Amino acid sequence: MASDKITSLSDADFDSEVKQAELPVLVDFWAPWCGPCKAIGPMIDELAEVYDGKIKFAKMNVDDCPGTPGRFGIRAIPTLIIFKNGEVADQVTGAIGKSQLVAMLDKV
Repeated sequence: MASDKITSLSDADFDSEVKQAELPVLVDFWAPWCGPCKAIGPMIDELAEVYDGKIKFAKMNVDDCPGTPGRFGIRAIPTLIIFKNGEVADQVTGAIGKSQLVAMLDKV
């Protein structure tokens, strides 16, 4: 992971890191073999810096942690979900553009 502003999640700590977070949380569900995941990685790192203190950023490797993606019905990656007050506030699947992601973040 390129940024120290991004939390690496596991099934075990998902609820404490995301559901109980005081800030909205963007979770990037990804895998190392996923080309589109790698493509949006630098954008996620950059936005984690821009939104530092406003939105928490986290990544979950779906290969290492299959339980949580299953809970949210994730069938394709990358999937980005924004949680606010422990609930899903917005969700998008696939490699999206920076402007689309910024619009999602600005809504929360």
